[in-house]
Amino acid sequence: MAERRDRTKAAGAAPRGLHRHDLARRPEPGSPGVEIGLNAAIIRVADEQPQILIKRPDEGAQGEWDALPYGPFTPIAHRTLEIGLRAWVADQTGLDLGYVEQLYTFADRGRHAQPGDRSAHVVSIGYLALTRLGDEEGLAGGQWRSWYGYFPWEDHRAGIPECLTRDIIPRIREWAARPEPRTAPARPLRRTERLRVCFGIDGAGWDEEKVLERYELLYEAGLVQEAARDGREAAQAWKSLPPLGRPMRFDHRRILATAMGRLRAKLKYRPVIFELMPETFTLFELQKTVEAILGTHLHKQNFRRLVEGAGLVEPTGDVRTHTGGRPAKLFRFRREVLLERPAPGVRVAVRRGS
Repeated sequence: MAERRDRTKAAGAAPRGLHRHDLARRPEPGSPGVEIGLNAAIIRVADEQPQILIKRPDEGAQGEWDALPYGPFTPIAHRTLEIGLRAWVADQTGLDLGYVEQLYTFADRGRHAQPGDRSAHVVSIGYLALTRLGDEEGLAGGQWRSWYGYFPWEDHRAGIPECLTRDIIPRIREWAARPEPRTAPARPLRRTERLRVCFGIDGAGWDEEKVLERYELLYEAGLVQEAARDGREAAQAWKSLPPLGRPMRFDHRRILATAMGRLRAKLKYRPVIFELMPETFTLFELQKTVEAILGTHLHKQNFRRLVEGAGLVEPTGDVRTHTGGRPAKLFRFRREVLLERPAPGVRVAVRRGS
């Protein structure tokens, strides 16, 4: 048996866990390596608009597309990924983050690469961060912008967005009717079925959580500027296109879409909405904040019964008098609910259908 093992080693067997073809694919000396980047979708709500923090453009970067705060992870300087993220955000914006959670790892080939580029491939780890900071409080760089400027089709508070019915649905129907390329990956649903599920057409309901799925379908169809920038074949098939939201650097709009979908889903089973609220608030202000995140209107009385009945808030005993009407009771988040139920979120029933 020992002699057999020795012969196997002599024959060049791969170490345990590796196959011969794995060894053959090892990068050659001097080939580009991999870097780990950290991206933050930092969100607040102000003036009934969900806003994200956009980093200040790099020195000399004229006409740069908007970008989320980002920077490399340095193991020597940062003991953990989150420590690295907090350090980069503080350096670029002056903010000390509070609530932070990891979203997803974005590692598609070509995320940052340029033709002929031999630099390292960048794998980014996206984070969702929530804050209740005001316009100038603690902010040293960057600026706040409504996330609906990047995803105008996601805001249904004033009805179905015009860009959805006028620009998106007709074109994406046209794209879905085209023959799929032979190189297209096999999918369980056809294009027309994916369109129905993602955009809630032909009798399907609009699912506010499918932000990422909708954006990725638009990218695949070549309808967003990032697809043209990346040289996607589908984008070259269109003679002209209206601008569908503000484009972002690299795949930052995809990272933002992931953050939006995560937050919309999570506020229904975790009390994260209160990370965006001041210490005291009226129920009207709480409802407007939830509506801003979900992009839809909620029934006032049903919302109040749900929030109070679920024990999420408690009255402070004070009122706010400068509301333009009757004095409004002030409430605060009732933290004891975290010990009482495993999933104390705002389980709203949003309006379905587009």
